[in-house]
Amino acid sequence: MFIVSVSLRVSVSFHLSELRNYLELETEDKLEYRFVPAGSGVVNFKVRAPNDAHIALTTNPEESDPMLEVFIGGWKNTKSVIRKNRTKPDVAEVETPDILNAGEFRGFWIRWLDNVITVGNEGSAAAFLSYENPEPFPINCVGVCTGWGATGSWLIEPASEQASPSAPTAAALRSGGGAACWVAAANGEIPPNAVVGGSDGEDMFIGRAQHEGGIIPGKVVASHGVCYIAWGGVENPKAEYEVLCDFNGEFVPGTGGEIPPTALPAGESEDGEPLFIGRVTHEGTVTVGKVQPSHGVCYIPYGGQELAFAEYEIYVSP
Repeated sequence: MFIVSVSLRVSVSFHLSELRNYLELETEDKLEYRFVPAGSGVVNFKVRAPNDAHIALTTNPEESDPMLEVFIGGWKNTKSVIRKNRTKPDVAEVETPDILNAGEFRGFWIRWLDNVITVGNEGSAAAFLSYENPEPFPINCVGVCTGWGATGSWLIEPASEQASPSAPTAAALRSGGGAACWVAAANGEIPPNAVVGGSDGEDMFIGRAQHEGGIIPGKVVASHGVCYIAWGGVENPKAEYEVLCDFNGEFVPGTGGEIPPTALPAGESEDGEPLFIGRVTHEGTVTVGKVQPSHGVCYIPYGGQELAFAEYEIYVSP
C-alpha cells in the first residue's frame, strides 16, 4: 500500500446560481446512506461536514455486496480510505489532515473506469486516493452519509450532468488491454514501479500535472521535488503530480503530428486536445515531455524553457 501524507486544505467558493445545478442532501449522524443515480464514470460533489463523509459505490440503491466505500476525513478528520464490501482491512488509505470543514463546502470527485477507482479534490487533476479493483462491478448508484458525531450538507451534481472521464484519461487507464496506473504523489515522491522515461544524471520518471485547465504530461525529477511540464513557453514546476506506474510500454520514433494507433494518451490540453508522452535527446539528456498532435511537435521542459522538436520518440502501449 502506498501511503502519502499531504496537506489538503482546499477552500471551495461558488455563486448561488451554481447551486441550482446540484442535488441538495442533508445527512444525519446515522451512517445510513442516501442513494442517487450515478453518472457515467464519475461523481462530482461538495460536502460540508466536520469529519466522516462516506460515499458508497453500488450497483443497486442499497448496502449490499459488491460495494466500495470512500471514507473522506475519517478518524477525526485525519485520514481517508477506500473499503471493499464493508470489510477490513481497507484496500487503500492516505493521511488527509483537515480535509473536511464544518463551516465550508469542500469539493471532490470520484471516478471509476473498468477496475480503477480514483478520488481527488475539485479543481485538481491528480487523485489523492486510488484503488485497482480485481473484481469490477457495474456502478449505477452513489450513496452518501455521515457518522461518528458528524452531520453533513451535500451538493451532488446530477447524473445527467456528470461529465465522464475525458477520452485521453480513459484511454490511458485501459490502453493495450492493461491498466495504466497514474499514482498521485508530491514533493519528489516516486511511487513503487514508477516508469522511467529518461535521464539527466538521474532517472527521470513519466509524470503529469494539472495546469491552466489541462492535464499535461511531463518529467518527474525526484531530486528537484517536482514534475516539470512544458506550457506557455516555459518550464513549469509542479509540486503535486501523478506518476505512471506498472505499465510496460516503449518509446518508438515519431515525427510531426503523426500519432501511432497504440500511443498512450496521458492528458489533454486546456482546449480538450489529447496529449501524449514524448521524449527528446537534448544536450546530453533524454527529456520527457508532451506530444501535441495539432502542433506537430514534442514539447519538452528544459532549462526553464518550453522547447519544441519535430522529431522525437513517443510512448506506446505494448
